[in-house]
Amino acid sequence: MDHTTRMIELLGRIRKQMNGAVAESMGTHNEKYGLNYGVSIATIREIVASEPRDYEFAKYLYRQQVRELRLAACHIADPKAVTIDEFPFWSRGIANTELAEELAFALLSKIYDINSLMGIWSTESNELVAYAALMAAARNERTTMEVAFIAVEKALRANPGSMRIANGVIALLCYVAGRDKSVSVGIPVLMERVADSPIKDYIQEELSWRVDFL
Repeated sequence: MDHTTRMIELLGRIRKQMNGAVAESMGTHNEKYGLNYGVSIATIREIVASEPRDYEFAKYLYRQQVRELRLAACHIADPKAVTIDEFPFWSRGIANTELAEELAFALLSKIYDINSLMGIWSTESNELVAYAALMAAARNERTTMEVAFIAVEKALRANPGSMRIANGVIALLCYVAGRDKSVSVGIPVLMERVADSPIKDYIQEELSWRVDFL
């Protein structure tokens, strides 16, 4: 079965779950796609659960201007195939927060070279790309504290006023601190290197209580 035939079959299953009200609501929140059937992420995950990992098919779906197909691609892609040479392909397609988060959750959180991804994407002035890297690293077992700290500093420097980046930073620092309690000692030192701003204040306030509960 070729990619087009497989896509049509998958889209048929997706369309059966379409929800116009959800699609309209998403449009008002700037989660824009070329075509949106309003199918919930939970339902999309259920639909693609039986799909085998297929990297080329996933890339084919990710190129489509259909919300549900692009989200499905994040689950169908094989994390083992996401090498440093493939990073640009996935970053170019990150169009909104929803896609950034699902890409991070379903695919990037499982890739081998997460530290390279952080190092490259954290410098992006496109906050969605940097946010996806931070959120992926906050779930990836190969994330190292050293690279995480560097990525946090770079991401905040590239996007100093971004609340998305702030939340990604909080998630990542809580993750590394949860794996190694000694990390909490280095967090204040890291934050001293960050320029003063309301975003910095927000991050420090959140971390001040979250780290204690790890």
